[in-house]
Amino acid sequence: MATDQPAPALKEIFNAERLTHIATEMSAVYPEFDARAFLKMANDGLAELSIMQRMARVSECLHATLPMSYEASLEVLRALAPRLNSGFVSVSLPHYVATYGRHAFESSMEALKYFTTFGSAEFAIRFFLRSDFERTLAVMQAWSLDENEHVRRLASEGCRPRLPWSFRLEQVQADPRLAAAILDNLKADDSLYVRKSVANHLNDITKDHPDWVLDTLEGWSLDNKHTAWIARHALRSLIKQGHPRALAIIGAGGKPEVEIIDVKVEPAVIALGEKITLSFTVRSTVENSQRLVIDYAIDYVKANGSTSAKVFKLKALTLPGKAREFLTRGQHIKELTTRRHYAGRHAVHVLVNGERLASTAFEILS
Repeated sequence: MATDQPAPALKEIFNAERLTHIATEMSAVYPEFDARAFLKMANDGLAELSIMQRMARVSECLHATLPMSYEASLEVLRALAPRLNSGFVSVSLPHYVATYGRHAFESSMEALKYFTTFGSAEFAIRFFLRSDFERTLAVMQAWSLDENEHVRRLASEGCRPRLPWSFRLEQVQADPRLAAAILDNLKADDSLYVRKSVANHLNDITKDHPDWVLDTLEGWSLDNKHTAWIARHALRSLIKQGHPRALAIIGAGGKPEVEIIDVKVEPAVIALGEKITLSFTVRSTVENSQRLVIDYAIDYVKANGSTSAKVFKLKALTLPGKAREFLTRGQHIKELTTRRHYAGRHAVHVLVNGERLASTAFEILS
């Protein structure tokens, strides 16, 4: 049944009910656990905390209510991990390791390797990289060969230079060769979970060292379907920019011999919150088949009246000679945390292999 109620905030993963669940499961694995003290501390000012602050709060309150050594605490938390009913809630356990276990490197590495199989230790491992980079990276390189896909993913995800919701790893950002062996070990991984991480890691690097990524991918054999998948997704930002070498790597480097027919946006005038539909036909003008990457860009109006383009992926296809393909894409024009919308004329451009071949527009009413 449809509802107009907004989705609950992400931070509600750590709501009062979930905190009670954690306390109950802790009591089951450690009967002496002071659940009342834990809940009193964990719920204090909870409404004002962000999701990451709530995650850290759980870790801090567990530490405050576990009157034992770090190693003994790890044993209790190991027993707790498989009983938690949320993968993201499990992230509080690696946070515990990063906060209270940097003095015990080897046992902390083993703990992170274990805990990552229940959620992810991608945020926690970065604190060890920051404090003991070479030693930690060596462990992660060994993890990249592990039989468990969660551990292999951690090897790539944990050393991403621009991991969302975390601080940047300046050393890897400055020199991507530092983590190159990890990426090379994972370049044909059977796990999609791992391949997504490798692609995101490489896409991070394209922001600072695009030529390094292009050189690396040109040196990999893309005959392997898993490696080819990584390459396509790793190059998504460069492809949106129409970068010739990136397009060539995925087989779409040639000049598009096509024309765009009947491009339009409907409705042409909307109020904020409504949906537009872009449609057009791509028609080949030559006899041979072509590999095409088709995207579209919207020139969003800014507060000062100028515009800023945002490129959206649409479709990659092989178009036979003299063939045509009808394409359509709907998009809601609504406020986002990352974008505000303003009234005015918004141009829409069709991009084929990075070239702008047709344009139309829609208007947002004030």
